[in-house]
Amino acid sequence: MTALLVDTSKTAAVGAPPTRRRGGGVVRAALRSRKAMVGLVLFAIFSVMAIAPELFTSVRQPNRLAFDPSLHPSGDHWLGTTSLGQDIWAQLVYGTRESLVIALVAGFFATVLSVLVGVSAAYLGGIADEFLSLVTNVFLVLPTFPLIIVLATYAGKGTLTVVLIVLVVTGWSYGANQMRAQTLSLRNRDFLESARVRGERKLYIIVVEILPTMTSLIVANFLGAALYSVLTAAGLQFLGLGDPNSISWGTMLYWSQNQQALQTGMPLWSIAPGLCVALLGVSFALMNYAFDEISNPALRPVKKVRSRGRSA
Repeated sequence: MTALLVDTSKTAAVGAPPTRRRGGGVVRAALRSRKAMVGLVLFAIFSVMAIAPELFTSVRQPNRLAFDPSLHPSGDHWLGTTSLGQDIWAQLVYGTRESLVIALVAGFFATVLSVLVGVSAAYLGGIADEFLSLVTNVFLVLPTFPLIIVLATYAGKGTLTVVLIVLVVTGWSYGANQMRAQTLSLRNRDFLESARVRGERKLYIIVVEILPTMTSLIVANFLGAALYSVLTAAGLQFLGLGDPNSISWGTMLYWSQNQQALQTGMPLWSIAPGLCVALLGVSFALMNYAFDEISNPALRPVKKVRSRGRSA
């Protein structure tokens, strides 16, 4: 009998699967995801360009009229020069910083506002939920881009702060609706009931108990808000609602359209910043899709197993 017990314990010990770390599993899944890697590589390239533009161009003042106008691409000017004598490649490199700052800052504050409104509305309930839900629904049904144009025009167009405020004000409502729905599904869970029984404060329950369980949704909302900010800010600046003297991809599009770059034989003046806006948006979108697949196994693509042979 003793021998049987010993053998059983040895078999269980040998057959027990090795323990896995959660962090390591997420990192390995991210490294195996092509979408995540492509998105991270694109984002890393733009981040280096924004932090150290002098590594990519020798021009220190991209808005200075220091060259002959309307030069074609060459070894000295990779993308040529504008009709005013500015180096297009230098403007593209230095414009990365403002475009990336707009995406990250506006995406961050829009996500913070979404979390505050959505989670508070669902957990507090009652009048607070009704009021906050009403405000959220009002912003959801308003036509976004006309509202952006009105706010940018009458709030003092031209400054980066105004553009950021407009993007945050118009970009938080969709995420808040998602946060509220997720919090409603968690409100009556056992771990929250136990926290209430222990006498924990509402702020402690929201910050310590609820928010950590919603990390994947919060990250997804941030990436979505950053993508929205990139595209919307470029559209605002292209329409002339930003600061035309600033250096960004949107203002490059504005000046190229204003100077009729496509009609005067300077297509790279318009194509290059438009392509960069698209690539930065693609990087956020790919990271968002990849993070959804990593955090939710049900969304991961199913790998088809090839049959080695019918005889087996």
